[in-house]
Amino acid sequence: MTTLSIRNLSIDYIGPRSDFHAVKDVSFDVGRGEFFGLAGESGCGKSTIAFAISRLHRPPALIRKGSQILIEGRDVMALDDRALRDFRWREVAMVFQSAMNSLNPVLTIVDQFYDVLKTHAGMSRDQARARAAELLALVDIPAHRLDAYPHQCSGGMRQRIVIAICLSLNPKLLIMDEPTTALDVVVQHEILQRINKLRKDLGFSVLFITHDLGLMVQVSDRIGIMLEGELVEVGEAQSIYRNPQHDYTKRLWAAMPRLHGARLQEAGR
Repeated sequence: MTTLSIRNLSIDYIGPRSDFHAVKDVSFDVGRGEFFGLAGESGCGKSTIAFAISRLHRPPALIRKGSQILIEGRDVMALDDRALRDFRWREVAMVFQSAMNSLNPVLTIVDQFYDVLKTHAGMSRDQARARAAELLALVDIPAHRLDAYPHQCSGGMRQRIVIAICLSLNPKLLIMDEPTTALDVVVQHEILQRINKLRKDLGFSVLFITHDLGLMVQVSDRIGIMLEGELVEVGEAQSIYRNPQHDYTKRLWAAMPRLHGARLQEAGR
């Protein structure tokens, strides 16, 4: 069964003199429980697609007529404001870029869980604290950290806290937009391993957005490659790795640093 289905998605940014075509007639699916990667260089439209799925765009962004976004068959484009409020967090949750800096610095961790759980699930403070402790356990963070402030937690810990908050209401789709950019490679690996385990245990789907194709291949089932607003190639992760078809995908791989190979020539030789 398909969790996310996008058909003919086109998004423009409307300017006073001309429009910028950020996403151009993009179509792809994400299956239930699938880890789908969306790769491409900065400015290619990846984050624009992520925002469109949750209808988070504001003017001058405009989703063109004929675009279709379905979550398990439900038309996201047809939702009114009240339905959107229920849809976000429950159906789709998003880990934004620089997620570890998205926590409110003047609120404790438990207060930030409470804000989501009270607003969207009507939980009392005691119920929210109990649920928050369960969620922190999923990402290997002890419950006593609930009373800490964000600055008292490491970068990797804050990142995992944000992910735990996004899983509060058991969404069907978790969107992760460059979630590990500011972290070292060891912490990146640990967080993605944890997400993969949670995905398999809880059954949600993941849309993982990054420019790091090497990292994506390690964790994704399938990968889509974007270039200048267009989806130019979609395939199984290992197929994209071993036998890329599009010239741009080949150039992305060629740009990746190699651990093995001929040594660099000395400067000036």
